[in-house]
Amino acid sequence: MKIKLAIIFGILIWFLTYVLTSFFNPIFTDNLPNINIVVPIIIILVTGFFGILYIRNIEKNEVIEGFLVGLIFVFIDMICDYVFFILPGHRPIMIQDYPMHIFSMIILTLLITTFLGYLAQMKIDLK
Repeated sequence: MKIKLAIIFGILIWFLTYVLTSFFNPIFTDNLPNINIVVPIIIILVTGFFGILYIRNIEKNEVIEGFLVGLIFVFIDMICDYVFFILPGHRPIMIQDYPMHIFSMIILTLLITTFLGYLAQMKIDLK
């Protein structure tokens, strides 16, 4: 397992999710006030991108590596949320309902990274 790379990607995922949510959420909440779909979509896109970058260099046990890197991504997200938002008392739109944010982020991240690991172990010939 490449822990340093996983930690760097976890921090990038957290940062990009926060920045993109801050940018796109006002656009959607003005037009669709009762639907908050922006955060899950951004988590899916950003985690999928960095999950692919991480998994493509793994040669064996891709499913286990995918699950483990998903756990690291989750822990990095929780640590960054705690350090930058919970301790200072700043609650951005991304974590207004913090238990729901944690639950959805854990489920989405673990499913995406584990599924990417499963896909990486498949031998596909596209001819």
